[in-house]
Amino acid sequence: MSDSHDDITNTHKAMDIFEQNDVKIVIHAGDIISPPIVKEFARLTEKGIKLFGILGNNDGEKRGLQNAFDSINGRLLGDIGKIEIDGLKFGIYHGQDLKKKEKLIKSNKFDVFIYGHTHTKDPNNGELKKVGKTIVLNPGSVHRTEKTHYTNPQYFKESSILVFDTISKQYKFFNL
Repeated sequence: MSDSHDDITNTHKAMDIFEQNDVKIVIHAGDIISPPIVKEFARLTEKGIKLFGILGNNDGEKRGLQNAFDSINGRLLGDIGKIEIDGLKFGIYHGQDLKKKEKLIKSNKFDVFIYGHTHTKDPNNGELKKVGKTIVLNPGSVHRTEKTHYTNPQYFKESSILVFDTISKQYKFFNL
């Protein structure tokens, strides 16, 4: 998941989907915004679901976010996350610096690379997107759809999350 931007209602919808799909690990790819929304994830971590997060360009309260992750036994990984799940190396970066994002994707260090920032699902065509050996995924934005009047394209388009199966390497988007 990514770009929740303090939308507690849709964050809980996302958690409903994670629970319904027996998800074991949740990764938040940044723009969480404030510590109270992190604490909502205790609903999952209390059940043994692991939570990893990284900082996005709008996550200014870094110490508060770190404390919130710590308080629910989650792990805030900083600006760039590197974790291993089921033998797959995951890279996680919010994506605000396009050159850095492309360099990380093309580094061939990761089996799966997750980013956010654009508020747009990727791949959006249903085909697995690979750069070299790296599967590239953007879950879209958790934040509810909002119509902006002075910003075009729309900032908060459709809201979605993604569930990725580490064994089959298949993914599925869920609209919120």
